[in-house]
Amino acid sequence: MAAGIFELWRTGALFSPSPAVIGLQAVAVALFVWARATFGLRSFHAAADPTEGGLVTTGPYRRLRHPIYAALALFAGAGAAVHRSAGALFFLLVLAGIAARIAAEEALVVARYPEYREYARRTKRLVPFLF
Repeated sequence: MAAGIFELWRTGALFSPSPAVIGLQAVAVALFVWARATFGLRSFHAAADPTEGGLVTTGPYRRLRHPIYAALALFAGAGAAVHRSAGALFFLLVLAGIAARIAAEEALVVARYPEYREYARRTKRLVPFLF
């Protein structure tokens, strides 16, 4: 995931002067900040293991199980869409990294917080009302 974002940046495919892209990326940053603020300081660790403090189901977590990853995908995808060929491969790398992290995290969270199964049943992973 980090490698894909780095390569999008390095190749100039992460940002665009397009107002539409800037708008989407601003929404992504707002979602990212909201999710981080809701989750608190415990969200600042590199490992995929669940932290102490209980399951967070407020803020953006009411509708999305992974709003931080949704924000990263939106930010990277908006930039990559403008730079189609240069950005597509690296955006796919970002999505693959997100998918791997989600799979690892959800397996660990289910083991630690049994109520996660019910939460997962009623919320979407990345896109409200869809996926």
